[in-house]
Amino acid sequence: MTVTTTLAPFPHLHVRPPQGWVNDPNGIGFFDDRWHVFYQYNPDAPVHADICWGLATSPDLVTWTDEPVALRPRAGTIDAAGVWSGVATVADGEPVLVYTAVPDDPANAGMALARREDGTWRAAESFAAPPPADPDLREVRDPFLVTVADRRYAIVGGGRTDGTPLVLVYDATDLEHWTLLGELLTGTNRIASELALAQIWECPQLVRLPGTGTWALIVSLWHDEPGVPQLDGVTVLLGDLDTTGPHPQFVPNGGHRLDSGPDFYAPQALAHEGRVLLWGWTWEGRDRPQAEIDAAGWAGCLTFPRELTAEGTQVRSAPAAELTALRRRPLPQDAELTIEVPAWEIETRGAVHLTLTGAAGDREIWSAPADADHVRVLVDGSVIEAFVDGVATTLRAYPQAGECWQIEASSAVTGWELGPPTP
Repeated sequence: MTVTTTLAPFPHLHVRPPQGWVNDPNGIGFFDDRWHVFYQYNPDAPVHADICWGLATSPDLVTWTDEPVALRPRAGTIDAAGVWSGVATVADGEPVLVYTAVPDDPANAGMALARREDGTWRAAESFAAPPPADPDLREVRDPFLVTVADRRYAIVGGGRTDGTPLVLVYDATDLEHWTLLGELLTGTNRIASELALAQIWECPQLVRLPGTGTWALIVSLWHDEPGVPQLDGVTVLLGDLDTTGPHPQFVPNGGHRLDSGPDFYAPQALAHEGRVLLWGWTWEGRDRPQAEIDAAGWAGCLTFPRELTAEGTQVRSAPAAELTALRRRPLPQDAELTIEVPAWEIETRGAVHLTLTGAAGDREIWSAPADADHVRVLVDGSVIEAFVDGVATTLRAYPQAGECWQIEASSAVTGWELGPPTP
């Protein structure tokens, strides 16, 4: 089956505005009868600078509305140099944003709140959690809230000056004034050191997986070693939460990469009505020239929402059930066709090969093994999200003029064009 793509690589069905830079998903929540997905955003250029909180909302996880910028850096305040990653919660019936406030250097970042007043988000003038006084701590950022036994905690990523990554835990019972309790987990743990090697753990997420007593701690791996990509993927650690001591401690018993692709980082998880949903950041492929990015005027987007479940010692990922509403005209099985939209989905089993082919030759982009029981691939412009037996792979590929997608599968393929839901 061949799908010819003539349109640009912009991912029209994913969360991102038409222009500017997008990175981490932030503040994901459901309130006011709508899904709210905030994200790190530079509206002025496709580069990481002058970071704001952008916002998209949806009634159904498939139809998204770009909203006004929610938070911007404020000169002369605790967030003058950036409003960095964080979460959203609901307190006393009202939504609250909890974010990393950067006053100048990221080493001086603290955690801060923003509340909504008359439809506008108003950031606080002081930290809920100031920078830790410990001089051995560095790069402390990315708060996440979790309630355990009716007590609210905040966890925050970071590292030590000796290169040990860690997750701090705070008592956030008083949302306005947190108390640092200690370390949830550090990289000195044997399992963590093997599975989540890094100098800093960014964007920690702590959720209990549905139907099990298993806790999952998700960390994004940040390096500052020569020859190693600074942002080096995401690990999910599985284990127990020990609450018998003065503060919770995570005790891992296993784990693995959360996404096997090269273009996935800084996910945010949301436990909601019996399931765990997750969005990640997919950056532009590292082989895409900056000049091309500058000319396009945009960079980065969020992945489609995924649902996480536990299966034995593994975390399985699948596209959120709501995404089937994007399916449009079926693709003929084992046929060659030309379509006008560069977004499509296939399902099959066994070996699959995705190739971009054109006058200059073939570029094999991705493949699934012959023993795969279930393969599902969603393509939207340059974003490819593949799921093989519950293992997700996120990557980017940029069709050039005259190129087409060639899909070769060992079994029958069921597929659809993808597009916005019809009214």
